[in-house]
Amino acid sequence: MEKTEIIGLTRDELTAKLKEVGFEAFRAKQIWHWIYVKGVTDFTQMTSIAKNQHALLAEYFSLARPKISRALTSVDGTRKWLLEMPDANKVETVFIPETDRGALCVSSQVGCTLTCTFCHTGTMPLVRNLTAADIIGQVLIARDGLEEWNKRREDCLFTNIVMMGMGEPLYNYDNVAKALQVIMDGEGIAISKRRITLSTSGVVPMIERCGKELGVNLAISLHAVRDELRDVIVPINKKYPIAQLLKACREYPAANNARRITFEYVMLKGVNDSDADARELVKLLDGIHAKVNLIPFNPWPGAPYECSSKNRIRAFAEIVNNAGFSSPVRATRGQDIFAACGQLKSDSERKKGQKVIL
Repeated sequence: MEKTEIIGLTRDELTAKLKEVGFEAFRAKQIWHWIYVKGVTDFTQMTSIAKNQHALLAEYFSLARPKISRALTSVDGTRKWLLEMPDANKVETVFIPETDRGALCVSSQVGCTLTCTFCHTGTMPLVRNLTAADIIGQVLIARDGLEEWNKRREDCLFTNIVMMGMGEPLYNYDNVAKALQVIMDGEGIAISKRRITLSTSGVVPMIERCGKELGVNLAISLHAVRDELRDVIVPINKKYPIAQLLKACREYPAANNARRITFEYVMLKGVNDSDADARELVKLLDGIHAKVNLIPFNPWPGAPYECSSKNRIRAFAEIVNNAGFSSPVRATRGQDIFAACGQLKSDSERKKGQKVIL
């Protein structure tokens, strides 16, 4: 008999599954608390449930999480996990600490279909969508690694989630939405929608639905201000060009002055980093509750681009800032632990069959 994975079920689904094997509805609330508040990994650790029921739970249900294939810690505190799913596929999850918060960068797919030319994951074919269990599992593993179960919320480093890892979240919307609804549940992990950001390369038809149903913060991988260049850097632009994308952003239900849409802009030397590009970016964002996140390009083996110079990035940022748009330059993090998205997985594939000692 195949066991039901509890992680990834909604609260209502868990209640229904438990009833099928004879458990009363109130047990769902108890089990939910043990998994998502206490972080337990074994039914025998659920002390509010009678011992004679532990075996019955274990017979029908599983609390399996992804396996840690590799775990690395950078000198700057960044943590990166290469996680193996039950079917042996691997994805990456990255925790980036800041002085006042910490964000977990979560993957939504194994590989990607979008072939963005600056992105290492774009060199990998799409294998499959991650399930809600796969996505939530990344959050649980991070909480394990950071030892943040049973801590007061104000003492936790892990405060935010960004759906910016491997894959395009809006091409796996149903699983991503289900996972985020579990993560946002106030009686479990309880990360507010205001602390969750979903990044998309521009799947225009799904943007409105995301805002209405989830209400999370939106980030747009823009990276170019002209269609002919964005067609190359972010090929989905051929299907949903800049004008359509920005129209969807202007109409995003969850955006307001307090919750601005983030436009991600990777700085590529001699490609998209001129003063003219900065001025055109300002024009494009007129009328949108927006901020711009300037990202120094993080090179990976075989990458076709170089990072813009610090002076060029500073000049670009000054133009955008002077126009009234916040434009912080993202600090480069975790370069000593294969920081570029997809790079650790790629390195692991190269070393397949070799014994890796961490």
